[in-house]
Order: sequence, then structure tokens, then C-alpha cells
Amino acid sequence: MPEFIDDTTFGAYFEEFEHTAWRLETRCGYASDRAGDKYRQYLVTGEVPDDSHRPWCANIRAQTAQGKRIERVRIVDTPPTSEQLFLLAAAASNNAAGEDIRNLWRMDAGKAGLPSEDFWLFDSRRALALHFDDEDEYLGAELVENPTRIVRFCQIRDAAWHYAIRREEFVAQVASTV
Repeated sequence: MPEFIDDTTFGAYFEEFEHTAWRLETRCGYASDRAGDKYRQYLVTGEVPDDSHRPWCANIRAQTAQGKRIERVRIVDTPPTSEQLFLLAAAASNNAAGEDIRNLWRMDAGKAGLPSEDFWLFDSRRALALHFDDEDEYLGAELVENPTRIVRFCQIRDAAWHYAIRREEFVAQVASTV
């Protein structure tokens, strides 16, 4: 079992990075999303309420105002799960705050050789490998500073970012499949 960081320090990584914070999301859904009111409302209305006032978006605005980049790629199934559709809709407020969230079809991720692991990569020198159980419950984050693993995460990032599609274009692709 990996050693997890203290969850109270998790947020500090998103304030202390110098240049880039980058994430790969590979799961079909996350238990934390399914448990939330926003997700339940989305299932009923098909819309996500504006939550651009939340602390995450405030931090995105603060970090990007300093010239830093916060980016992520989400792997999406064909057809997308309801959780993936929710995240696609919810990404609008993150993108408006300055985060660049892109998407990649799972089939294309497989062709690119991307793994099925979630992580955050900070400044290409440290990472938080995110661990989940079989029910998509978050177990904890493992701090990774081993250069060999970091180089691997950088290679994964570069491949994923190369093939990922901007949210607006991806939304149009999803709409054409429904």
C-alpha cells in the first residue's frame, strides 16, 4: 500500500506550484461526484448550476493571473457515462475561471498507450498519484518525486495533451453521437 499525504496539505500543492499543474482523469465516474447535490440536480435538469464562486475557481483565477497554467485531460467512454457527461458540463465553469480541461475518447487513449491511472503533475517534477477503490471512492494521494516515475508521468501528459480535444469541440462530438 502506498503512503498517502495528509489530506489537509493536498490543497497547498495547487497554490505552491511555480508553472504548471496538470491532471489525467481516467475513471468512468467518481463516487464524490455521485454523492453531490450538483450531480443529482444534473440528472434531473441536464444542467450544472454556476458555481464559479467556489474556492477551486477562485484559486484557478489567482494562479492563472500569475501566468501559471492549470490543465487536465479527461478520458471519456463511448457512449459517455452520466458521470462523464456531468463532468463535461461542469467543466464550463472551470474553463471560464482559466483552467484548460480537454477530453479524449477512451479508444483514442488506448491507441496512444495511456494508462488507467489518475494523477496530478506539478512543474514536471512532483506528482500526486490518486488512488481509488473499485467503487470509485477516493482513498488518498501518494506524493511522487522519484525521477523515473516523474518522467513517465511527463510522457503520459505529453501524449494525452497531444490527442486531447478542447471542451467545445468535444461537446459537439458528444452531441453528434446521441
